[in-house]
Amino acid sequence: MEYRQLTKEEFDDLAGRILYEDNHLLVVCKRVGEITQGDKTGDEPLTETYKAFIAQRDAKPGKVFLGLPHRLDRPVSGVCVLAKTSKALERLTEAWRDGNVRKTYWALCCARPEPPEGHLEEWLNRNEQQNKSYIVAPGSVPKPARYPEAKLARLNYRYLRSTDRYHLVEVELLTGRHHQIRCQLAHLGCPVKGDLKYGAPRSNPDGGICLHARSIRFVHPVRKEEMTLTAPLPASWKGLD
Repeated sequence: MEYRQLTKEEFDDLAGRILYEDNHLLVVCKRVGEITQGDKTGDEPLTETYKAFIAQRDAKPGKVFLGLPHRLDRPVSGVCVLAKTSKALERLTEAWRDGNVRKTYWALCCARPEPPEGHLEEWLNRNEQQNKSYIVAPGSVPKPARYPEAKLARLNYRYLRSTDRYHLVEVELLTGRHHQIRCQLAHLGCPVKGDLKYGAPRSNPDGGICLHARSIRFVHPVRKEEMTLTAPLPASWKGLD
């Protein structure tokens, strides 16, 4: 199996973004604009980029295995876990499916949430044509019959601090629905900075949104030890770390 040759700049950048690695896992910091899995754009996903990196670093002649137990949207940055073996991938996928992974996000919002902390629970319905989710009912009522595909979305949020114009909010994601954080924070009146799709007044220069997968906590799929990994904030978030 042949992988593309990375430039020195690419290689050094990818090496510098590794948060943790062993024989079973590779945990990296994803940047805004990167995709975690292939899509219709044909852009190279992060998994393929790191396969090329491993092949080049380790002078590996054969095929490199990297599996993806979860995904992050293109405009989102932060911690991303990759599996280096099929056994690790199977166990990590099961942990995500069963809700045994604690996911913490930081969002830079256009308004300060009121109340400053709380729990949000609502029914979300995804519009495939628009690639957008909508809240169709509060979670305190049964699923609306009009929206049989709606899914219950739950998260906890907590206001942290403010800059001159924006407000940092920490989110504990309890379910993994399509655009869940973006949709629920916008419904609360706090759209994420740069997120035009959900009500932000202007875009970010890099085309992304200020939503960052800050940390993740899970049990190692082989060693069975609890792990917590934290991704540094993007450079554009200067002063908030």
